[in-house]
Amino acid sequence: MNLLESFLTAIDSLMANKMRSILTMLGVIIGVAAVIALLAIGNGVTASVTDEIQSIGSNLLTITTDMDNSDGLPALSLEDVDALADPLRAPALAQVAANVSGQQEVVYAGDSTAYTVNGITANYLAINNLADFSAGDGLTENDVATNGRVAILGSTVVAELFGGEYPVGKSVKINGVSYEVVGVLAEQGQTIGASPDETVYIPISTAQSRLFPTRTRSGAKAVNSISAEVVSEALTDDAITQVTDVLREEHRITYAGEDDFSILSQTDLLATFDAVSATLTAFLGSIAGISLLVGGIGIMNIMLVSVTERTREIGIRKAVGALRRDILIQFLLESLLLSLLGGALGIGLGVAIALLTGPALDIDPVVETATVLLATGFAAGVGLVFGIYPAWRAAGLRPIEALRYE
Repeated sequence: MNLLESFLTAIDSLMANKMRSILTMLGVIIGVAAVIALLAIGNGVTASVTDEIQSIGSNLLTITTDMDNSDGLPALSLEDVDALADPLRAPALAQVAANVSGQQEVVYAGDSTAYTVNGITANYLAINNLADFSAGDGLTENDVATNGRVAILGSTVVAELFGGEYPVGKSVKINGVSYEVVGVLAEQGQTIGASPDETVYIPISTAQSRLFPTRTRSGAKAVNSISAEVVSEALTDDAITQVTDVLREEHRITYAGEDDFSILSQTDLLATFDAVSATLTAFLGSIAGISLLVGGIGIMNIMLVSVTERTREIGIRKAVGALRRDILIQFLLESLLLSLLGGALGIGLGVAIALLTGPALDIDPVVETATVLLATGFAAGVGLVFGIYPAWRAAGLRPIEALRYE
């Protein structure tokens, strides 16, 4: 019997027991669908966060306090910003900004909602690639120098407080003090950390004097973080060295192990996220793969039942000249067909689940060719591995004993 005849015979055998074949494929269908859907959503999350990190720029350094070495107190201040902005001390830096933030009640027309209030330097939005306005304009150096009571609102803040009103020129109250709205940020969408859409931005000097009076150990007004833009990505390592040297000098630190600050580059952040994402995706894929394992066991079970049911048929075929390999190939093909057909249906179901679930999670699922090939290969492998024993058992039946089987 040639391969084509074995293939057609396998199809006839599966079609003779349609319901049983469908139920047998169900485990493979669910397993493959789970692999496709989970990996597509995982890839979508990875792509979204990666785009967000890259949109900020690959030449940005974020400097924060290392609480373990600062006795739990903030270590960074505007004095550090001025020191890092000195081109003679840190020539690899183009510009430096800082912020201080916290939750505050924001009131307009009697409506009160808690938002993140972020006190920033005038150049903070530009450095962090947020200087895109749908109305009004940003903060000025004069606003910072004079402790101006002005505010920039995120798009969500405007929608929730003002509804359809035009906000620029109107005032909101923060901690009982009025701030004139001078600008509205364009919608930023999903971002890492606190969303700019749900944030109110005011001058850092105003925030430090009215809302967040925390000080460093030296008595300087503290900032939460410092953003430093590197002249070019190629100078990132030089910039990190210069920032480290300047801050150690400012904080009178002698040994590296005593650094009360930490420096994170966008490249480091992206590499860290890629590693975490790869681990998480592999974990999700492994969990989904368990369903394929269960589906394979189901295939083995049904194929063993099929061997038992068709014992006389096997005896007759062997009696008329069928070789051991013909019987082996016959049952392996049936097992492989069950798994591949289940895999094909599972791919379709998995893609459908990903496309339906993605928008609900505000994610654009990414179905990669490699994922489809992986799921297909896994399904085929399940069919072969779990079909070997039933096929071997069928091929090993002795013709006389098979013919006598009732």
